[in-house]
Amino acid sequence: MIDFEKMDGLVPGIVQDARTGEVLMLGFLNPVSYAKTLETGFVTFWSRTRRKLWMKGETSGNRLRIISASTDCDNDTLLFRVEVEGDGLVCHEGTVSCFTRTIDVAAQTTEAANDK
Repeated sequence: MIDFEKMDGLVPGIVQDARTGEVLMLGFLNPVSYAKTLETGFVTFWSRTRRKLWMKGETSGNRLRIISASTDCDNDTLLFRVEVEGDGLVCHEGTVSCFTRTIDVAAQTTEAANDK
């Protein structure tokens, strides 16, 4: 049973390429979008900004076909391993993954240490 109560009715849904293992994106699901996801076999999120269901790739053609799904040990986060349909560009910025902005962790760690 997915625990939708911890985050006011939402759970994070991590999307990973089933073939490469690359993390593609993260979205949020509510009970309705989760049920729709299971019904269709394609990841469907709850858009927090538009306040409506949103099937990723519905307009772009880059739908996320579920290969497998799992939950974490607390049942409050979902992991979808998917095959991307279309041209494979999952991010709305035209990249394969939404995770493209590198953080210089070493510089951040040094800066934080210097602030103490």
